Amino acid sequence: MLQKDKYSVINIRKYLESDDPRLGEEDLIQILSEFSCEKNPDVERFLKKSSIEFTKKNQSITYIVLSIDDGELLGYFTIALKPLTVRGETVSNTVKKKLLRISELDEETQTYTMSAYLIAQLGKNFTNGANEKITGAELLEAAWNKVEEIQYQAGGVVTFLEANDDAKLLSFYNDNKFVKFDTRQTTSKDQEPHELVQLLRLL
Repeated sequence: MLQKDKYSVINIRKYLESDDPRLGEEDLIQILSEFSCEKNPDVERFLKKSSIEFTKKNQSITYIVLSIDDGELLGYFTIALKPLTVRGETVSNTVKKKLLRISELDEETQTYTMSAYLIAQLGKNFTNGANEKITGAELLEAAWNKVEEIQYQAGGVVTFLEANDDAKLLSFYNDNKFVKFDTRQTTSKDQEPHELVQLLRLL
């Protein structure tokens, strides 16, 4: 369980839109500069190079997780609203029934197309051992709780994420109620194409 008395989850808009001189974009940049994640450079690169711009353009929203005790950056996650297509053959009949409520079904291809919440980024901060102060499960729970808050206001059923095809990583997501439903080839200009595993969880 996420110990809410230990962590605070802050939408970075709080810094970008604040009139408080102590909470500005420069202050946010300073906080983000303290993040490091050698295990996944893409996670670090997104936070430092893209998260602010994406938030300003409403492409996604990034949330930082800070220690209540000393304000240390423990991790972050990013949520976006994305179109998603699910092939009927990859999910159970129970899931199909729920998808029908909020999707368009293509009878010919038996695919369900809908808007879904994407947990686009999720990463712990490995600077000075900050990663030891929060578990991956707690960080994912913080992201899930935020999605639930948004869903309460706007509706929706599906949350999904994409992960590298790594047994330990996929086991972690399975343990946290995300189920594999498909794979996707990346098309990034910055790196070689590779396969991502797509996993979903219903709200």
